[in-house]
Amino acid sequence: MDRRFMHMALALGRRGLGATWPNPAVGCVIVKDGIVVGRGWTAPTGRPHAETQALKQAGRAAQGATAYVTLEPCSHFGQTPPCAAALIEAGITRVVAAIKDSDPRVSGKGFALLRDAGVEVVTGICSDQAAYDHAGFFQRIEHSRPWVTLKLASSFDGRIATASGHSQWITGAEARRYVHGLRLSHDAVLVGGGTARADDPSLTVRGFGRTTHQPVRVVMSQTLDIPHNGHLFQTAKDVPVWIIHGTGVKDEVAEHWRKAGAELFQCSTLDGQLDASAAMTILAQQGITRVFCEGGGQLAASLLSADLVNELVGFTAGLSIGGDGRPAIGDLGLERLAEAQRFTCVGTRRIGADIVHRWHRVPNNAPD
Repeated sequence: MDRRFMHMALALGRRGLGATWPNPAVGCVIVKDGIVVGRGWTAPTGRPHAETQALKQAGRAAQGATAYVTLEPCSHFGQTPPCAAALIEAGITRVVAAIKDSDPRVSGKGFALLRDAGVEVVTGICSDQAAYDHAGFFQRIEHSRPWVTLKLASSFDGRIATASGHSQWITGAEARRYVHGLRLSHDAVLVGGGTARADDPSLTVRGFGRTTHQPVRVVMSQTLDIPHNGHLFQTAKDVPVWIIHGTGVKDEVAEHWRKAGAELFQCSTLDGQLDASAAMTILAQQGITRVFCEGGGQLAASLLSADLVNELVGFTAGLSIGGDGRPAIGDLGLERLAEAQRFTCVGTRRIGADIVHRWHRVPNNAPD
């Protein structure tokens, strides 16, 4: 019974992925006598919290009920009162939480507050799924960097474009719509300056309704040489554009982008390129918890070399481009296979005429 209702809470929480940063996307279900009397998930921008919304829906029925929450209820006063206190005040007698919050402001304090008030607390239900759903939030809190998903759409022989740079479209319409769904579940979409110049991408979510929130569009461009007649420049006031650049950018160029509506962040360099680790720290400092990287090959190589990629999402199409085509990932400088970061496959499915496969990073200390 507990797992059934926790699965419902997790599904609700995932509705907020990409829209609640810097807060976690939490789901909550309130159950009394086996009947769901309240549901809620973290609202866009992170407030109201899931528990608050579920309690409001439940009303007086919350008295003596059980609350299923995907993350430990908060115990600190921020812009809203603690959710643990709200559950106590509403008369909740049992709280089932999937996982403990690693935020030092909470981290066990929410559970303690509930227990001290006589509320029964059960933890660890569906904890693996909750850990994955909240991985970006945890990673930002614990390691000062966001969860990074690297998307690669390539031909059967691992190429992302012809020798001339032509790449539209390698995959079919169904796969491209799936990518828009992935964008929607991340706080930010990231590309390199080369991709911004060559493809003139919009990087927005389309096909999910007019009220769909949009991820922050981030470009890593050392010299800020991105065309002013492109989509990103022209729409920077409509959908956020952040540019991470190196030192030495001319003041007039930077000011031109700022006037267009973009936010600029200066980043250190490493071996003549933008330091990918420093760039991810910048995004974490701005509250970003989940980043969806869409290329190009050199940026992908930089993120992989710095061990910053947590998840790979690969789309493979049934065509071959040949050895003169552009590779999906730039040079990594590896001499031995043991130096390569390992990933393990967690799912494969067919989408239209293409295949999508997902891989999670294997910790460096994992056995071979």
